[in-house]
Amino acid sequence: MKIDILNTQGQTTGRQADLPDSIFGIQPNEHVLYLSIKEYLANQRQGTHDSTERGDVHRTTKKFKRQKGTGGARAGSLKNPMFKGGGRAFGPHPRDYSQKLNKKVKVLARKSALSQLAAASKIKVVEDFSFAEPRTREFNGILKNLGLSGVKTLVVSPEYNQTFYLSGRNIEKAHLRAAGDLNPYDLLNCKTVLLLESSVQKISETLC
Repeated sequence: MKIDILNTQGQTTGRQADLPDSIFGIQPNEHVLYLSIKEYLANQRQGTHDSTERGDVHRTTKKFKRQKGTGGARAGSLKNPMFKGGGRAFGPHPRDYSQKLNKKVKVLARKSALSQLAAASKIKVVEDFSFAEPRTREFNGILKNLGLSGVKTLVVSPEYNQTFYLSGRNIEKAHLRAAGDLNPYDLLNCKTVLLLESSVQKISETLC
């Protein structure tokens, strides 16, 4: 698959990037995408929720009313969940929500997401650009030239660069990822994927 390479002014450079059909042109596997996104969201959960059950409540265990003759149910502890201040019944406790997928399944999921975006013409390729120091205004200007200002965009760089990251992290609706850190959730949770020219090669090396 061929796609035009744009410059930072939003104009075509006359060159084209070759997006491998083995990555950007396969038939998307929706079930694998579902499994991968479910795994990603599950792994984001901290699992630190906790509750105080009757065994954790510090209250007297003295029988506070007689067994019979009250007209109500018998009760022998103020820790009972039915009473105000008592413990919670069947409350949540810390647990590990993490899930695991096989490597081949993860690779297929990323290929499926990229192919789905490519088929919908939601991928753009721009020539490489960088900053000597953090320049949010210049970064935002480049996105505006490309028609992506205010559009939920995933910007993919070949590798993590702190200056590049600091330049774009505060731009509304712009998200930055290194080519090796792509995941189906980020790819499908945007309107457009903006690939730096050198990141195409990095993606090919990672997923082939």
